[in-house]
Amino acid sequence: SGQRTVERLEKGWRFTRVDDPKASTEGYDDSKWSRVTVPHDWAIYGPFSFENDKQHLAIAQDGQKEAMEHAGRTGGLPFVGTGWYRRSLEIPSDLGDRRVFLRFDGAMSHARVYVNGKEVGYWPYGYNTFAFDITPYVRPGASNTLAVRLENKHESSRWYPGAGLYRNVYLTITSPVYVPLWGTQIQTPTAKASHAYVDVRTRIAGMSSLAGRPLQVTTQLLSPAGKVVAQCEEEIQSSSAEHLCHTGFELQSPQLWDIDQPHLYKYVVELSDGGRVLDRDTTTFGIRSIELKAGEGFFLNGRKLKFQGACLHHDLGPLGAAVNEAAMRRQIRTMQDMGVNAIRTSHNMPAPEFVRLCDEMGMPLMAESFDSWAQPKVPNGYNLDFNEWHERDLTNLIHQFRNSPSVIMWSIGNEVPEQPSFEGAKLAYRLQEICHREDPTRPVTNGMDNPLGVLKSGMAGTLDIPGFNYRPFLYDTAHKVLPQGFLLGSETCSTVSSRGVYKFPVVRKSMAKYPDHQSSGYDVEHCGWSNLPEDDFIRQDDLSWSMGEFIWTGIDYLGEPTPYYSEWPSHSSLFGAVDLAGIPKDRFYLYRSHWNKTSPTLHILPHWTWPDRVGEVTPIFVYTSYPEAELFINGKS
Repeated sequence: SGQRTVERLEKGWRFTRVDDPKASTEGYDDSKWSRVTVPHDWAIYGPFSFENDKQHLAIAQDGQKEAMEHAGRTGGLPFVGTGWYRRSLEIPSDLGDRRVFLRFDGAMSHARVYVNGKEVGYWPYGYNTFAFDITPYVRPGASNTLAVRLENKHESSRWYPGAGLYRNVYLTITSPVYVPLWGTQIQTPTAKASHAYVDVRTRIAGMSSLAGRPLQVTTQLLSPAGKVVAQCEEEIQSSSAEHLCHTGFELQSPQLWDIDQPHLYKYVVELSDGGRVLDRDTTTFGIRSIELKAGEGFFLNGRKLKFQGACLHHDLGPLGAAVNEAAMRRQIRTMQDMGVNAIRTSHNMPAPEFVRLCDEMGMPLMAESFDSWAQPKVPNGYNLDFNEWHERDLTNLIHQFRNSPSVIMWSIGNEVPEQPSFEGAKLAYRLQEICHREDPTRPVTNGMDNPLGVLKSGMAGTLDIPGFNYRPFLYDTAHKVLPQGFLLGSETCSTVSSRGVYKFPVVRKSMAKYPDHQSSGYDVEHCGWSNLPEDDFIRQDDLSWSMGEFIWTGIDYLGEPTPYYSEWPSHSSLFGAVDLAGIPKDRFYLYRSHWNKTSPTLHILPHWTWPDRVGEVTPIFVYTSYPEAELFINGKS
């Protein structure tokens, strides 16, 4: 049985919050632990508490000068501490010389993985996918014990990160000769409506086990309809442990991947030894082109694309951080309805399911990596692991998603404290070089909120796409001195509002607070560092060299209840155009009226019932995509 088997480890898990060092051992009694299915987020069950991860510090990015008590910054949910997961693994008795791998799509965080009592690997970053070869540790035909210890530190995040094995876990068994995880890299150096060239590199591992016999490699390209449109066969002989197969395919009249036009091809590679199939691996990809032009910005398939983007955190509101495909699909569909044509996975690496859905739904993605580098934003964040782990983490991100057509750029960071320093500029350059080395096809950006600092340090000048967070009034200054000839609003607005809540008088305000811990749904309130949607519309519409924007945020998320830093209870952001339950706020229709060109918008606010405002003037706002609208009240225009 040479073919690979892949099993998703969903059921049969036991879980506890009690940290017992013996929990990794084989005969350990976990019968009292709770039964859970994975993906699982232990913290979303609550209870909410003022004491959960209470942070006493100054948020530099928000302009805070002195340390203060932050309640609910990470959602007021109990994600801090240790969690253990255990289950048994069935390994076939006829395993022979086959290889066994464990893959975790994300484990929050500092994962230590044990098989039959022995530690097989460690991976600190909670947002990354990682895999271990556990062949030396398993016993064929016997019951094997898998144990995972996770630990989230206090003050390790600026938002609700979730907790536990919140993404999927897989057990894969392959023949000794196999295509390793993310072993295929597909590029389309030519991608036109008339013809395309598909360049494929595939790594083949374990060649030495063939004892000098030749290996037959058969490759096929399948069209979006599933028809074979190209194929190639070759025989290779190699005594080295790993061999790189490089093939190319010419395609006539390909179906290009584009926004709302998710044409996906498949590449299938089959390895055989004298007619016996050893391994088969399938990679989904798309054919499309990306180009950057000075003065003009971003081009997808030769067409100028102005980003009408949204930043999204990874949590799914009341469902927590546990991966849920239906909820993600709903998020993407809601954003599409608003007119969004790109999503930024802020400030973390996305779940593979989210990227696959964007591939399938035709939604471009900026895949982000880190919220901090070596300098901390919170005392126990990724800064503690950055120096030792950033290259491995970035490489995994890129290898996992470099064949996904929806991913159109990489982001190496967000508002890092290193921005104004020359060392920081060098570090940005180095991170960008890692991206270029592992994937020469996509541009790299960085979300920078210190425009004057990054112009001075050189950080902005080194990037493929200089990304500016907020301060649109400095776009002109930056554009004048930057060599690229364009810039991106990598994060914009931070307008705050609550669905169905209206405050009087209706005036523009910064950091306004109210006794009910809400913000006005009239969309006239923003943060100290930010602005209103129309401030960005003006810049984006008028400047051909401004590449578009990614608003903060498309949907509300758990944590960062700005401006209610210290006021309890407050555990959700107010930034979303859509609320925590996935229901549009009024602001959704403001963006929809400006961005959605395929379906008209006509929306009126506020509501009609104001018993306490009799005899007072209540402003009425209308958001519409029509050239004009007429308002009637009680039959009068």
